[in-house]
Amino acid sequence: MSDRAQPLLIFFCSVQSGPARRMESLLAHVARKERDRVRVMRVDVDERPELAERFKVDVVPTLALVKDKRVIDKLEGRASAPAIERMLAPHLGGQTIAA
Repeated sequence: MSDRAQPLLIFFCSVQSGPARRMESLLAHVARKERDRVRVMRVDVDERPELAERFKVDVVPTLALVKDKRVIDKLEGRASAPAIERMLAPHLGGQTIAA
């Protein structure tokens, strides 16, 4: 699958957010395991407030799944591995991360 066809999972975080810091390793795991099916990008909302505004991020952390320049799914707040799997599954052909 080409990079353009892959969904992009954007992790909106802040170094000041404890829940976001605790999700860092989980997102690194997702990026490694799903590297052939989804791209993962980290955005610090303090450094890039314009992106947070563009994606209507009100809660940190937030995960936004983007495909074809549209947000197709979103998770706000600290998310567990099963919650992230449930979000990704319909967009990645049903099979996702084995934690």
